[in-house]
Amino acid sequence: MLTFAMKALRAPLLTLLTLTSGGGFSPTSAASAPARPPLPSGWTGKLAALVPLPGQSAQLLERSSRVAFPRLQQRVMTVGGSREALYELFSSVARGELPKYDERLKISREEFGSYMVFQPILVSTGKLVKLSLTRSGNVLRFGNAAGLPGLLRDVTLDLGSGELRTPEGFGARPRAVDGSNAPDRSIDIRGGFEWNVRGNDPVTQNGINGQLQLLQLPDKVVLIYTRFSMLRGTTSNGTVILGYTR
Repeated sequence: MLTFAMKALRAPLLTLLTLTSGGGFSPTSAASAPARPPLPSGWTGKLAALVPLPGQSAQLLERSSRVAFPRLQQRVMTVGGSREALYELFSSVARGELPKYDERLKISREEFGSYMVFQPILVSTGKLVKLSLTRSGNVLRFGNAAGLPGLLRDVTLDLGSGELRTPEGFGARPRAVDGSNAPDRSIDIRGGFEWNVRGNDPVTQNGINGQLQLLQLPDKVVLIYTRFSMLRGTTSNGTVILGYTR
């Protein structure tokens, strides 16, 4: 019977160890964890102003991209190209049309293509969800909201200490984010916080490599949670992006 039980545990344990060595999960320790910069003064108030409220409605967002020509105008003006052609180009791109080369720009087709870049953006999926949140003292707990994948279920956030805890049994403290150190500078981030939580336990067969971001944009707050998880030997992964106003 003991031999059978050991064999039954072998597969999930091997999966966990493979993920640890392959980058899905990484072991953490106080000695190896990099030192975090100190949080700014008044950070608890800033955090409280960003978190969603119990019963708050939020838009489900997704990542997309848009075509842009950030340096084209300067180049066209330098070579004496047509302002009207530039205006027509930018107008068509704003309408979501594919950009077309215009010889009035006075640059070659190849050079025109070299100025075209794809910028990442966040767009609405058209879905509105009501968040399942409970608060006990300073601790917020996420539930399983209808219309959302269960990625946030049982994630807790202590608004006093800033500690994030996950159902896999691991936690992390926040790092302040602003426009100068934001992971994605193509989005106009005015401030926020980021948690990176990593750990694994072969005994419980739990592990996680995840990141939660609360970001203040000009018109809304964005919550992004991405994680690769093993919970009691079962692996899952995914990302949820929510936008709301406070």
